[in-house]
Amino acid sequence: MSSQNWHEVISPKNRVISLNLKEIWRYRDLLMLFVKRDVLTIYKQTIFGPLWYLIQPLFTSLIYTFTFNKVAKIETGDVPAFLFNLSGLIIWNYFADCFNGTSDTFKKNEDIFGKVYFPRAVMPVSTIISNLVKLGIQMLIFIAFYIYFYVNGDVGLPSSGLIFFPIVVLMMGMMGLSLGMITSSLTTKYRDLIFLATFGIQLLMFASAVVYPVDAVVENFPQAAEFIRHNPLAILLEVTREFYFFGGGFELGLSLVYPLIITVILFLIGLALFNKTEKSFIDTI
Repeated sequence: MSSQNWHEVISPKNRVISLNLKEIWRYRDLLMLFVKRDVLTIYKQTIFGPLWYLIQPLFTSLIYTFTFNKVAKIETGDVPAFLFNLSGLIIWNYFADCFNGTSDTFKKNEDIFGKVYFPRAVMPVSTIISNLVKLGIQMLIFIAFYIYFYVNGDVGLPSSGLIFFPIVVLMMGMMGLSLGMITSSLTTKYRDLIFLATFGIQLLMFASAVVYPVDAVVENFPQAAEFIRHNPLAILLEVTREFYFFGGGFELGLSLVYPLIITVILFLIGLALFNKTEKSFIDTI
């Protein structure tokens, strides 16, 4: 039998912890196609179209401001309650969207995965990128309101520590990706987990200081304060607000070390489970 020089050889991954960035880069056109699909087609044939990216956080922030700050009387210090809530919701939505977009990767794309080969990691990576575009659009409206309140004298200028903001965004996205990959891998065998994850992400929002300051929990619910203080998501949100509103500088960047360690651990676990599951999920899904 004559030997042949194959142009492409498809084989199972040998290493469990391997993102295979080189292969993802070769499929970058497909990656961008999925990103375009997620960004442009999600609101296709709707009246407001991409404006929903702005409408959703605005109305949610208004509802939370009325519920938590007006009715429940939760104070946000010298920061306008609406701006306080908007700053937390935008970052939280990025994490939640990354998680929700990857938590059922195998189930949602089983028809494609069963017929065509491409790096399976392209799907979750495209979710991270498309949600990053959404985050950028929503940040524009936050900046607009920030300027409005600044002109009125309600807030001051952000601190120099805001240079760490891209790192915060990266960690929020990576945590959403990691937890999503873990959930997606487990739901190929245990379908009930997807319902638990959908419910759990809603509860996690209220345990992550998204619409209230951590000091309010320390004062009113000291038994829950310790959990929130060690919640990496709550730490990232609190640090971001310190940069925005309370003058936290570069020294506050040390607070990001603990969330960074948790993010790396979750990512390694998620990647290992994802790579292990993709070899045999088609037989169990």
